[in-house]
This record gives sequence, structure tokens and C-alpha cells, in this order.
Amino acid sequence: MDSADLTGPLTPPMANGELVFDAPWQGRVFGMANLLHQAGFFPWSEFQAALISVIGDWQATHAEEDPYPYYELFLQALLNVLRHNQCLDTVQLEALVHELTQRPHGHDH
Repeated sequence: MDSADLTGPLTPPMANGELVFDAPWQGRVFGMANLLHQAGFFPWSEFQAALISVIGDWQATHAEEDPYPYYELFLQALLNVLRHNQCLDTVQLEALVHELTQRPHGHDH
């Protein structure tokens, strides 16, 4: 998977052909999704369908001019796929997500 596999409304924020992350956790989530897919935890088409669904739900409840929280929606889609495939215990998964999103900038390990 690479960013070229995410087109249309699934396209992540980009500048000059490069992915743009506003916070370290966003890059971590993107990387986790890629690695989990490559490791065979879920087919990429399943993640794409989950992301389309999450984006559609968000668009249905927000005004067009509302800021688009791409990586929050990306994270929600990943969590939905992991829950659906029972890859991780839900409590452990929520704890891990919370831990990763709370890490300060510059703490990338």
C-alpha cells in the first residue's frame, strides 16, 4: 500500500507529492495501517471500504466548510477494521491508541 492507493475522498493530505502529517501520531497511524496490511491482518480493500464509510458518516453530519479531520477518520477506520477482524482485544487496542496519541512531539520510538 502507498498513498497512491488512496484516491478521491480517501486521499490523505499531501504537499508536493509527499504525505503531510500535522502531528507525530498521524504518521504512526498511517504506518501502522500499512504494516498491519502488509502483515496480512486485513486486505487493503477492506480498509478502503471502512474509510469510505467513516468519511461518509462524517460528511453526513458536518457542514461542507467544517475542517476535514482526515487522520482522525483514518484512525477510526483502522480501529473498525481491527475490531471487525478481532486482531486485538478492544481494551488493549484503546489503551495503545491512547498511549500513542499522547506521546509528545519528537518522541517517535
